[in-house]
Amino acid sequence: MSSQSVNFGFLAKHGDILVRHGALAERYVFDDPNAALVKIRQLAETLAREMAARIGLACGADATFRDVERSLKDAGLLDQSLAEVMRTLRHAGNNAVHSLAGEQREALYQLKLLRQIAIWFHRTIAPDRNFKPGPFVPPPDPSNADDALKDELRAIREALASKEAELAGTELQRAELEQRVAEEAARAKQAYENEAAAFELAEQTEAELQKLLEEHRLHVEELSKQQPQTSSKIREETIKAAQQAADEVELDESDTRHLIDAQLRAAGWEADSVSLRHSHGTRPVKGRNLAIAEWPTANGPADYVLFAGLMPVAVVEAKRKRKDAAGAIEQSRRYSRGFSPDGGHAATGGPWGEFQVPFLFSTNGRPYLKQLAEKSGVWFQDARLETNHPRALESWYTPEGLTELLAQNSDEADQKLISEPTDYLPLRDYQAEAVRATEAGIAEGKRELLVAMATGTGKTVTCLSLIYRLIKTKRFRRILFLVDRTSLGQQTHDALTTFHLENFQTFNDIYDVKGLGDLKPDTDTKLHIATVQGMVKRLLYPSDETESIPVDWYDCIVIDECHRGYNLDQQMTDGELQFRDEADYISKYRRVIEHFDAVKVGLTATPALHTTEIFGRPIYEYSYRQAVIDGWLVDHEPPFGIVTALSEDGIRWERGEEIKTFNTRTQQLQLFNTPDEVEVEVDTFNRSVITENFNRTVCQALAEQIDPSLPGKTLIFCVTDDHAQLVERLMKEEFEKLYGPIHTDTVKKITGNSDKPLQLIRRFRNEQLPKVVTTVDLLTTGIDVPSIDRIVFLRRVRSRILFEQMLGRATRLCPGLYGDGDDKQRFLVYDAVRIYEALEPLSSMKPVVSKPNVTYEQLANELKDVADEEFRQTVKEQFVAKFNRKKLTDRQEEHLIADTGMTRKQTMDHIRQSTPAELAEWLEQHPAVIRIRTTRRKRTRKADA
Repeated sequence: MSSQSVNFGFLAKHGDILVRHGALAERYVFDDPNAALVKIRQLAETLAREMAARIGLACGADATFRDVERSLKDAGLLDQSLAEVMRTLRHAGNNAVHSLAGEQREALYQLKLLRQIAIWFHRTIAPDRNFKPGPFVPPPDPSNADDALKDELRAIREALASKEAELAGTELQRAELEQRVAEEAARAKQAYENEAAAFELAEQTEAELQKLLEEHRLHVEELSKQQPQTSSKIREETIKAAQQAADEVELDESDTRHLIDAQLRAAGWEADSVSLRHSHGTRPVKGRNLAIAEWPTANGPADYVLFAGLMPVAVVEAKRKRKDAAGAIEQSRRYSRGFSPDGGHAATGGPWGEFQVPFLFSTNGRPYLKQLAEKSGVWFQDARLETNHPRALESWYTPEGLTELLAQNSDEADQKLISEPTDYLPLRDYQAEAVRATEAGIAEGKRELLVAMATGTGKTVTCLSLIYRLIKTKRFRRILFLVDRTSLGQQTHDALTTFHLENFQTFNDIYDVKGLGDLKPDTDTKLHIATVQGMVKRLLYPSDETESIPVDWYDCIVIDECHRGYNLDQQMTDGELQFRDEADYISKYRRVIEHFDAVKVGLTATPALHTTEIFGRPIYEYSYRQAVIDGWLVDHEPPFGIVTALSEDGIRWERGEEIKTFNTRTQQLQLFNTPDEVEVEVDTFNRSVITENFNRTVCQALAEQIDPSLPGKTLIFCVTDDHAQLVERLMKEEFEKLYGPIHTDTVKKITGNSDKPLQLIRRFRNEQLPKVVTTVDLLTTGIDVPSIDRIVFLRRVRSRILFEQMLGRATRLCPGLYGDGDDKQRFLVYDAVRIYEALEPLSSMKPVVSKPNVTYEQLANELKDVADEEFRQTVKEQFVAKFNRKKLTDRQEEHLIADTGMTRKQTMDHIRQSTPAELAEWLEQHPAVIRIRTTRRKRTRKADA
């Protein structure tokens, strides 16, 4: 029986059941196409499971075909193209099971794809450099074949005859081709008759088939058990062989057209390149979105013209897999030039120069792969402007997407943005500059933009203002606001309901907004908030019932905290999705934002190398140091070290590569060119930190420094959830020893494992209690609690980004924190694990006033006496930051006005705008400025330790 399969006989080496499945699919392809599709799916799944077992992938009996397919892809055995083929086989088989109806052409097409999977399997498992499977041999014409099926079978046989002639080194003329086609049909008929006879002789019942299936299942289970003993070298060789075999898969033009048809149908177009042809009389119809094949133009037939109703909106050029997808768009350009509108078409608003059809596409059917962008994906060009360049997309525009894009005028919107002022929005000067810089970058045609603004400088306000202007001027149709935590998404949604734009209206009052619970936007939706994890699930791990997400759902994506991807534990992912490591997160995060044909705007406080690889270098920067100097953030003092036996004599930092240092004032070492992670050992140390003796010692020291009855709040960063729980208990015990009974909520753990963590975060921000919070990663970014004035490190991290985000929790201004007129002036850092010391060389968040006790007189003298201009500039910045720390009393303000003729604000503006030499001279002329500033005011709270 094994050798009788026309297209799958080579699988006999791997088991009779494999050949039998292939032969059954061949036998049923026309007589019972539904049964054939089921058998095709079964064989594809059987091959996939055996492949997974051979390299030790954990795919148990409860794993679905989709799970196995995903595992093979993640392990690197399936490339994008072959994964698409396997997914197509799986979907077709599933549809056949549920619909109980098949179609002959579909079954024939799936049979051809199945053979490619079988060839890949054989080349991987039995590497044979001389293996030549030969062309696919189609079954004889069925008696009930329609014209489309006959045309397809003839095209396959012509390809078969041409391939054999090519191998023989000859080129066939038309008459010879006809003869060869007839010969191939006769040989195929005889081969399939022999196969049928073999079936009759075998007389194998369905029970026997099930027995063979069970035997093969046990064989696969045995393979799985053996794999743990298989060397990693053999597994690597198998993966390498699979990758090479996948690369050798050859899809002919017919296969490619079928794939493209399916992709177009998934995007909402009616597509069938065999039946929906211009030559078969297919024409555009009102209310239908047709992809009409072989549309004639003055420059030759276009492979497809896409009609949205009666409007010709796009031209498509389709190539074989091995052809260059990017270069083929030149043919689409040619067909657009040669397209002749007639009375049966609706006007699209053109022509646009020489182009009659506005949008151009080209593809070879291969799924998009960034490393091979020119040879994969769907290439797209908006031909309405000469400055619009072709670009690769992951999929096709929908009819609605192209229609909406056609109605959009980006040039007009850019002009509106230039002419419209920003003063109607509640923006600080630097925030308005960030908005303007981003809009200018968009107008220049940039599609990836990075805005770097220090934590606490109002990225949310800046971002919402930018989004509002972009939507108001119709520069974009719909914007996706992407976050990596549910808490950040909820915080943004809350801000949309309170942040007033124009006429005291919020964004929600003016436009439709979809939140985290909404899986898709509506037609009228202008802003959709979603998490990275949720989008990864929908895009990369959809169920068979999940609706595909078009590339045109959003034309702009704003990514908050776009530096993320460093410490990927359960708390960071909110339990939505787990990632293996940072690279896995970044890879999937990148695939999400690259899926959409959208302008990407990244917002971050801490740009890193992987951030700029995605978005480019920042188009606007506003640093922590500058924000402190300008008075928008509070400075911090050098850390207080809490000395313990562990931190002094215990496990040390074990450095890998030497860490480069940089000048924080001149920014000579640009952080956005620096990797995030420092090569140091942290895990072993952190395991030691969890011991109770160490934490008891630290909590005793902290309790002596922090009076829980006084204003201000403390955030303690711990190693794990259990560690945070331990520190919560110990802090309560130590507080009670020193201060007597305290409220049970004075100290609270807030982690991803807490009950209703979002509610706890709101309480921490808005209510008096808790005063001290222990956490792990949940509060490292995007959480705005201005009253935090102490940060405690009880864990080490190797990520400078995470470290700066932790410090950033305390940088925000907090007027009146310690009483009326007594504002938060700086925050304190307590370091029990020497993390500050280890990461300081790469951190941009050093204190501006590095010596808190330095006097105004000393700074003024240095401004006057020091010759080094760079040092004088640093001194000036320290003077500005120190001057900014405290408000003046009414009496002090009166003295200042009397001496200088300027208010405090005017004085600050004057100081900032002065050169160091000018400031030195001005201070000499107005000595009362320093005298007023050094006058002590009565304090109503306990002095800081």
